[in-house]
Amino acid sequence: MPQQKAVIIGAGVAGIATAIRLAVKGYEVEIFEANSYAGGKLSQFEQNGYRFDAGPSLFTMPQYVDELFQLAGRDPRQYFNYQKLNVVCNYFYEDGTRLHAYADTEKFSEEIANKTADSAQAVVKHLANSRDIYEITNHVFLERSLHRLQTYLRWDTIRSIFRLPQIDAMRTMHKANTNAFKDARIVQFFDRYATYNGSNPYHAPATLNVIPHLEHHFGAWFPEGGMYAITQSLVRLAIQLGVKFTYNTAVDEIIIEGEKIRGVRTKEKVVEADVVISNMDVWFTYKKLLADRPNLHPKKTLEQERSSSALIFYWGVKKQFSELDLHNIFFSADYKAEFEHIWQKQSIYHDPTVYLNISSKLKRDDAPTNSENWFVMINVPANSGQEWDKLIAEARTNIQAKLSRLLKEDISKLIENESILDPRSIELKTSSYKGSIYGTSSNNQFAAFLRHANKSSKIKGLYFCGGSVHPGGGIPLCLLSAKIVADLV
Repeated sequence: MPQQKAVIIGAGVAGIATAIRLAVKGYEVEIFEANSYAGGKLSQFEQNGYRFDAGPSLFTMPQYVDELFQLAGRDPRQYFNYQKLNVVCNYFYEDGTRLHAYADTEKFSEEIANKTADSAQAVVKHLANSRDIYEITNHVFLERSLHRLQTYLRWDTIRSIFRLPQIDAMRTMHKANTNAFKDARIVQFFDRYATYNGSNPYHAPATLNVIPHLEHHFGAWFPEGGMYAITQSLVRLAIQLGVKFTYNTAVDEIIIEGEKIRGVRTKEKVVEADVVISNMDVWFTYKKLLADRPNLHPKKTLEQERSSSALIFYWGVKKQFSELDLHNIFFSADYKAEFEHIWQKQSIYHDPTVYLNISSKLKRDDAPTNSENWFVMINVPANSGQEWDKLIAEARTNIQAKLSRLLKEDISKLIENESILDPRSIELKTSSYKGSIYGTSSNNQFAAFLRHANKSSKIKGLYFCGGSVHPGGGIPLCLLSAKIVADLV
């Protein structure tokens, strides 16, 4: 029997992981990538002596990366290494409160009890609830397709269905957190996890309170070599397994004959394939690659509310700050107003919550001597034609003022290098519709079931992976989408 061929559109982390899994199964695999590099959002760049991871900066669930090497019979440590963080993140509040989110649950709960009006017991109880949600949802809703009957006929699925009330889908995340804690600072702390998939805690279901478990049970990690080392190690493995990477080559069309995949068309040629997996945002997959087949378009799915986007300033800062760590959060004084600006006003609040990542804290050669590489990000709305140049200029001024105020240093005088990524450039570089980072939002209780399936119900041999489809965005879920697709194939 001749070897079957799989074509993957896009060399994002989900596309590479899918390629590895299919190569292990014996497929001939070719990835077409429009950019000159692999990784999609998980990429890097260097400028004036500073190196920046361009996209995702938080690494959790490293076992999903290790699993890919183990499937191929390789030792993960020969390709990829990482260290666990003792402090997941530092938090700065406008009232002067500073919290260290220790990885150790006991130390973390004591930190909150010592510095806020909440008790250690309340934190432990909340994290136990987070664990319960994970145990109910993980194997059923994250590791398998929600669009196959077989999923619902399994005993573990039936068990989870009987426990569905425990996932707290009928309350908002903010409501659940308000009931769990009495200190507004800790409510804000746990509300922030909604932003991990580009959602609004005042609308998203409390099911998203599963996310703290990923940090405080499985831990947060830093890859040796920075986040881009994930991409580099997976590309190396894929090449060793025979996967072909074709860069600077966009796929222009998915070719269908009857109700079956025939292959793809690039500018140069037609490439025939038995299966095609799109790692491109599902909106562009249909609107660009299947533009002449509107009968195939899932209109309701494509019209869903998009997740938030991001505005990122990459700053080379000519000073080292001892009070800062790898991950740092500077909270807005009015969280509700910030989210109202993002979601209702489609704008940027004058006092945004600022996330600051400094990889040179752990990888010193990412910045020159006595300097730091600052990845400064705020959550912003998806692109709908806003005056971005004006909004960016205002945000820069407000962010610098906020950081200067809380760090008691004029940050603007320390910046010697700047690059910017905004919703327009995110869409351009990563084919993410409207620059939304996580595909559709999770701002309703049925969001998990409304994400696009990993397999076409109309075209045999057409599959989908990545952050815009089930189970969602972020590195762990993208890797799980690859697992689901490979199992379906």
